[in-house]
Amino acid sequence: MAIRWSALQVAEAMDEVEALINEAEPFLAEAEQRARQAQGIRNLPEYMQQRLGRLIFTIDRRQDMRGAIGHVRTSIPEGALEAERNRGPQQQFSL
Repeated sequence: MAIRWSALQVAEAMDEVEALINEAEPFLAEAEQRARQAQGIRNLPEYMQQRLGRLIFTIDRRQDMRGAIGHVRTSIPEGALEAERNRGPQQQFSL
């Protein structure tokens, strides 16, 4: 059964998303570092420690984004990319 959506467009979109995440990585790492430094502020109340901990946890979950991209890629039917590439240039549809 042929698929009606473009596996190639999905794969290319994931390449673009991954590139953007890679660009953001240094900024996210710095944000995490600064949030960790804020946790070390003397006499910080427990509720602020908890909020900063949640922020650090959220920033640290950026690896989940990479995992999600991997799941999208592995969900593309086997052989679909190769079949599309072998058909040559196709009409592009904007999202």
